[in-house]
Amino acid sequence: MDVSPTLGFDIRSFAWALADGRPELALDVWDVGGQETIRAYWRNYFEETDGLVWVVDSADVERLELCAQTLRQVLGEERLLGASLLILANKQDLGGLSVDAIEAIIKPKELGARHCAIMPCSAVTGQGVREAMEWLVADVADRVFVKD
Repeated sequence: MDVSPTLGFDIRSFAWALADGRPELALDVWDVGGQETIRAYWRNYFEETDGLVWVVDSADVERLELCAQTLRQVLGEERLLGASLLILANKQDLGGLSVDAIEAIIKPKELGARHCAIMPCSAVTGQGVREAMEWLVADVADRVFVKD
């Protein structure tokens, strides 16, 4: 599988059926590139955001602290208050840092009272991606939809 960084942004819409049998949910997913030159535009995509997926390169230990600082800045945006946060520890297929090691650097418990999970994955192999998305969609659905 050929995986390359997002240049600019990409929008996809699709339905997601949760494993617990709830009705399908319609998702609009904005894949926004992480290059420093386009970060100033990120705030244009925060309106009506229920969940945020933050992908970290778990094999790039030197940049994880910068990644954590950038995430803290992003989460300071008022329009992201209350959004579920999924941190994907990508590149596990390359022997990246463990979830525990990434948690020690990013310190998600210090990011406020938002729902948060850090999950290992590999964009190349697909390992962990479905499980991570299942957590995010279920977490958002539990908060957004009131049960009768």
